[in-house]
Amino acid sequence: MPQTTKAARRTLVSINETATHLGCTTRTIRRYIAEGRLTGYRLGPRLVRLDLSEVESLLRPIPTARGGHDDAA
Repeated sequence: MPQTTKAARRTLVSINETATHLGCTTRTIRRYIAEGRLTGYRLGPRLVRLDLSEVESLLRPIPTARGGHDDAA
């Protein structure tokens, strides 16, 4: 279950929850943290959580020919 801190109103999720949400492996999430694409927050010596809004910001729509863009009318 996601954890919410009252001060910042962040929804924190585990690496496993993040991987499930994005449809990838936990190894990918750990790599994203190492590369700086995601910020991991350490809670104690082993527990790592991620901000769900930051995870969601990784998602980008794929442009399509019918996406409503005026490419070449």
